[in-house]
Amino acid sequence: MLKKILMLLPVLLLAGCTTGQFTRLTPNQQPRNANNLYPVETSFDSQQQSLRWDSIKAYVVVNGQPYALRQVPVVKNRWEGLVPVPAGVKSVSYRFKFDYLYNVFGGPPKPNSEASKTFILKVAD
Repeated sequence: MLKKILMLLPVLLLAGCTTGQFTRLTPNQQPRNANNLYPVETSFDSQQQSLRWDSIKAYVVVNGQPYALRQVPVVKNRWEGLVPVPAGVKSVSYRFKFDYLYNVFGGPPKPNSEASKTFILKVAD
């Protein structure tokens, strides 16, 4: 019996270690505007059943600086925000970062974080 449990242990441990899926919903290029702020949007999905969706704090990170994203009303799992691109700068790198809590057996929720790959936003003059 113990042997069977030990054989299943790696499968059980991996089952709880799923990562989220980010989908960028923003075009790669946007026309330059007067306020130098450019909208970005993402969707986030996760198969992690213990994730507490109501605890998500979402950010877009540009040059190490986080800017808060807000959840899109009515649309499930979508967030939007603004990325600053200074005048004269043609592109910036950014990524999405989500901090959240997840439930654990026999204890209080624990913090975790997911980050997307890096994206490039080009600004056309």
